[in-house]
Amino acid sequence: MELRAVDGARIADKTVLKMMNEMGLRCGIRRETDYHRYNSYRGVVGETFENVLGRDFSADGPRQKMGTDVTEFKCSSGKAYLAPVYDFGSKEIVAHSISPRPDMAQQREMPDMLEEAMPEGASPVMQMDMGWQYQHVAFAGRLRRMGIVRSMSRKGNCIDNGATEQVFGHIKDEFFRGRGWDTFEGFKADLEAHIRHWNNARRQVKLKGLTPVEFREQALRGAA
Repeated sequence: MELRAVDGARIADKTVLKMMNEMGLRCGIRRETDYHRYNSYRGVVGETFENVLGRDFSADGPRQKMGTDVTEFKCSSGKAYLAPVYDFGSKEIVAHSISPRPDMAQQREMPDMLEEAMPEGASPVMQMDMGWQYQHVAFAGRLRRMGIVRSMSRKGNCIDNGATEQVFGHIKDEFFRGRGWDTFEGFKADLEAHIRHWNNARRQVKLKGLTPVEFREQALRGAA
Protein backbone atom coordinates (compact mmCIF):
# COMPACT_ATOMS: atom_id res chain seq x y z
CA MET A 1 0.00 0.00 0.00
CA GLU A 2 2.90 2.34 0.76
CA LEU A 3 4.39 1.69 -2.70
CA ARG A 4 1.08 2.54 -4.34
CA ALA A 5 0.19 5.59 -2.26
CA VAL A 6 3.61 7.22 -1.97
CA ASP A 7 5.65 6.00 -4.94
CA GLY A 8 2.80 5.47 -7.38
CA ALA A 9 3.97 1.92 -8.09
CA ARG A 10 1.56 -0.56 -9.66
CA ILE A 11 2.16 -3.92 -8.04
CA ALA A 12 -0.12 -6.79 -7.07
CA ASP A 13 -0.38 -8.16 -3.54
CA LYS A 14 0.57 -11.64 -4.77
CA THR A 15 3.73 -10.24 -6.39
CA VAL A 16 4.79 -8.68 -3.08
CA LEU A 17 4.07 -11.96 -1.27
CA LYS A 18 6.13 -13.90 -3.82
CA MET A 19 9.06 -11.49 -3.43
CA MET A 20 8.85 -11.79 0.37
CA ASN A 21 8.92 -15.59 0.13
CA GLU A 22 11.97 -15.48 -2.13
CA MET A 23 13.74 -13.16 0.33
CA GLY A 24 12.77 -15.28 3.33
CA LEU A 25 10.64 -12.54 4.86
CA ARG A 26 7.65 -13.37 7.05
CA CYS A 27 4.98 -11.13 8.53
CA GLY A 28 4.37 -11.83 12.21
CA ILE A 29 1.43 -9.46 12.59
CA ARG A 30 -1.78 -10.88 14.08
CA ARG A 31 -0.24 -14.21 14.94
CA GLU A 32 -2.20 -16.38 17.38
CA THR A 33 -1.05 -15.21 20.80
CA ASP A 34 -2.31 -15.93 24.30
CA TYR A 35 -2.98 -12.41 25.56
CA HIS A 36 -4.99 -12.29 28.77
CA ARG A 37 -7.72 -9.69 28.61
CA TYR A 38 -8.07 -7.14 31.39
CA ASN A 39 -11.48 -7.48 33.03
CA SER A 40 -12.99 -4.46 34.78
CA TYR A 41 -16.43 -5.95 35.42
CA ARG A 42 -17.57 -5.68 39.07
CA GLY A 43 -21.26 -6.26 38.64
CA VAL A 44 -23.89 -3.55 38.27
CA VAL A 45 -22.38 -0.70 40.27
CA GLY A 46 -23.88 2.27 38.44
CA GLU A 47 -25.72 3.19 35.27
CA THR A 48 -26.02 0.64 32.43
CA PHE A 49 -27.22 1.17 28.87
CA GLU A 50 -28.83 -0.69 25.98
CA ASN A 51 -26.58 -2.35 23.40
CA VAL A 52 -27.56 0.12 20.67
CA LEU A 53 -25.04 -1.01 18.03
CA GLY A 54 -25.68 -4.73 18.35
CA ARG A 55 -22.33 -5.59 16.71
CA ASP A 56 -23.02 -3.34 13.72
CA PHE A 57 -19.63 -1.61 13.63
CA SER A 58 -19.91 -0.35 10.03
CA ALA A 59 -19.85 3.43 9.54
CA ASP A 60 -19.99 5.60 6.42
CA GLY A 61 -17.66 8.24 7.81
CA PRO A 62 -15.76 9.47 10.86
CA ARG A 63 -17.27 10.39 14.23
CA GLN A 64 -20.41 8.29 13.73
CA LYS A 65 -19.57 5.14 15.68
CA MET A 66 -16.74 4.70 18.15
CA GLY A 67 -15.63 2.25 20.81
CA THR A 68 -13.65 2.37 24.03
CA ASP A 69 -12.15 -0.18 26.40
CA VAL A 70 -9.12 -0.70 28.64
CA THR A 71 -6.29 -3.13 27.95
CA GLU A 72 -3.39 -4.16 30.18
CA PHE A 73 0.31 -4.41 29.33
CA LYS A 74 2.66 -6.34 31.60
CA CYS A 75 6.12 -4.73 31.38
CA SER A 76 9.26 -5.42 33.37
CA SER A 77 8.68 -2.04 35.05
CA GLY A 78 5.14 -3.06 36.11
CA LYS A 79 1.66 -2.94 34.61
CA ALA A 80 0.40 -0.23 32.28
CA TYR A 81 -3.08 0.43 30.92
CA LEU A 82 -4.30 1.92 27.65
CA ALA A 83 -7.79 3.45 27.41
CA PRO A 84 -8.41 4.56 23.79
CA VAL A 85 -11.37 5.77 21.78
CA TYR A 86 -11.41 4.06 18.38
CA ASP A 87 -13.37 5.49 15.44
CA PHE A 88 -15.04 2.64 13.51
CA GLY A 89 -15.35 4.76 10.35
CA SER A 90 -11.87 6.27 10.01
CA LYS A 91 -10.07 3.48 11.94
CA GLU A 92 -8.40 6.28 13.92
CA ILE A 93 -7.46 6.20 17.59
CA VAL A 94 -9.19 9.49 18.31
CA ALA A 95 -8.26 9.85 21.96
CA HIS A 96 -6.38 7.84 24.58
CA SER A 97 -4.96 7.75 28.06
CA ILE A 98 -1.95 5.67 29.14
CA SER A 99 -1.69 5.12 32.87
CA PRO A 100 -0.04 2.84 35.45
CA ARG A 101 -3.51 2.37 37.00
CA PRO A 102 -6.95 1.75 35.44
CA ASP A 103 -8.68 4.36 37.58
CA MET A 104 -11.11 7.23 37.13
CA ALA A 105 -8.26 9.69 36.57
CA GLN A 106 -7.61 7.81 33.33
CA GLN A 107 -11.29 8.02 32.41
CA ARG A 108 -11.22 11.79 32.96
CA GLU A 109 -8.12 12.31 30.83
CA MET A 110 -9.39 10.33 27.86
CA PRO A 111 -12.67 12.32 27.38
CA ASP A 112 -10.68 15.58 27.62
CA MET A 113 -8.73 14.55 24.53
CA LEU A 114 -11.85 13.23 22.82
CA GLU A 115 -13.75 16.48 23.29
CA GLU A 116 -11.01 18.38 21.47
CA ALA A 117 -11.31 15.97 18.51
CA MET A 118 -15.10 16.14 18.20
CA PRO A 119 -16.43 18.30 15.34
CA GLU A 120 -19.28 20.66 16.17
CA GLY A 121 -22.69 18.99 16.00
CA ALA A 122 -21.35 15.43 16.12
CA SER A 123 -23.43 12.93 18.10
CA PRO A 124 -21.73 9.54 17.73
CA VAL A 125 -22.58 6.24 19.35
CA MET A 126 -19.85 4.88 21.60
CA GLN A 127 -19.64 1.15 22.30
CA MET A 128 -18.21 0.03 25.66
CA ASP A 129 -18.36 -2.98 27.95
CA MET A 130 -19.92 -3.18 31.42
CA GLY A 131 -16.71 -2.21 33.20
CA TRP A 132 -17.16 -0.35 36.46
CA GLN A 133 -15.63 2.85 35.07
CA TYR A 134 -18.19 3.03 32.24
CA GLN A 135 -21.05 2.66 34.72
CA HIS A 136 -19.61 5.45 36.89
CA VAL A 137 -21.89 8.48 37.17
CA ALA A 138 -19.08 10.92 36.36
CA PHE A 139 -18.09 9.12 33.14
CA ALA A 140 -21.68 8.60 31.99
CA GLY A 141 -22.51 12.24 32.72
CA ARG A 142 -19.47 13.49 30.82
CA LEU A 143 -20.40 11.58 27.67
CA ARG A 144 -24.01 12.72 27.96
CA ARG A 145 -22.92 16.36 28.06
CA MET A 146 -20.74 15.77 24.99
CA GLY A 147 -23.75 14.47 23.04
CA ILE A 148 -22.42 10.91 22.84
CA VAL A 149 -24.94 8.06 22.76
CA ARG A 150 -23.73 5.22 24.98
CA SER A 151 -24.03 1.61 23.82
CA MET A 152 -23.04 -1.08 26.30
CA SER A 153 -22.03 -4.68 25.61
CA ARG A 154 -23.80 -7.51 27.36
CA LYS A 155 -22.13 -8.99 30.43
CA GLY A 156 -19.20 -11.27 29.60
CA ASN A 157 -19.58 -10.86 25.84
CA CYS A 158 -16.39 -9.34 24.40
CA ILE A 159 -17.65 -9.90 20.82
CA ASP A 160 -20.11 -7.04 21.38
CA ASN A 161 -17.04 -4.76 21.57
CA GLY A 162 -15.09 -6.73 18.99
CA ALA A 163 -13.97 -3.78 16.85
CA THR A 164 -12.02 -2.21 19.72
CA GLU A 165 -10.74 -5.59 20.92
CA GLN A 166 -9.28 -6.15 17.46
CA VAL A 167 -7.29 -2.92 17.73
CA PHE A 168 -5.77 -4.14 20.99
CA GLY A 169 -4.65 -7.31 19.24
CA HIS A 170 -2.94 -5.34 16.48
CA ILE A 171 -1.20 -3.01 18.91
CA LYS A 172 0.10 -5.85 21.04
CA ASP A 173 1.34 -7.77 18.01
CA GLU A 174 2.86 -4.82 16.17
CA PHE A 175 4.19 -2.77 19.09
CA PHE A 176 4.37 -4.78 22.30
CA ARG A 177 5.35 -8.36 21.52
CA GLY A 178 8.99 -9.21 22.17
CA ARG A 179 9.90 -5.85 23.70
CA GLY A 180 10.60 -4.69 27.24
CA TRP A 181 10.65 -1.38 29.10
CA ASP A 182 12.44 -0.54 32.34
CA THR A 183 10.27 2.48 33.12
CA PHE A 184 6.62 3.41 32.69
CA GLU A 185 7.66 6.73 31.18
CA GLY A 186 9.65 4.98 28.44
CA PHE A 187 6.77 2.63 27.67
CA LYS A 188 4.30 5.52 27.51
CA ALA A 189 6.51 7.55 25.16
CA ASP A 190 6.93 4.60 22.79
CA LEU A 191 3.21 3.75 22.83
CA GLU A 192 2.35 7.40 22.15
CA ALA A 193 4.69 7.26 19.14
CA HIS A 194 3.04 4.06 17.91
CA ILE A 195 -0.43 5.64 18.15
CA ARG A 196 0.82 8.58 16.05
CA HIS A 197 2.14 6.03 13.55
CA TRP A 198 -1.20 4.20 13.58
CA ASN A 199 -3.12 7.39 12.79
CA ASN A 200 -0.74 9.11 10.38
CA ALA A 201 1.35 6.44 8.63
CA ARG A 202 -0.30 3.02 8.92
CA ARG A 203 -2.22 2.51 5.66
CA GLN A 204 -5.24 0.22 5.72
CA VAL A 205 -6.87 -1.90 3.05
CA LYS A 206 -10.35 -1.10 4.35
CA LEU A 207 -9.58 2.60 3.86
CA LYS A 208 -8.46 1.94 0.25
CA GLY A 209 -4.83 2.47 1.13
CA LEU A 210 -5.31 5.69 3.09
CA THR A 211 -4.15 6.33 6.62
CA PRO A 212 -6.86 7.03 9.23
CA VAL A 213 -6.07 10.75 9.28
CA GLU A 214 -6.08 10.94 5.47
CA PHE A 215 -9.44 9.17 5.34
CA ARG A 216 -10.92 11.40 8.03
CA GLU A 217 -9.74 14.61 6.37
CA GLN A 218 -10.98 13.43 2.97
CA ALA A 219 -14.39 12.49 4.41
CA LEU A 220 -14.79 15.82 6.22
CA ARG A 221 -13.81 17.78 3.11
CA GLY A 222 -16.42 15.87 1.12
CA ALA A 223 -19.09 16.64 3.70
CA ALA A 224 -18.28 20.35 3.82
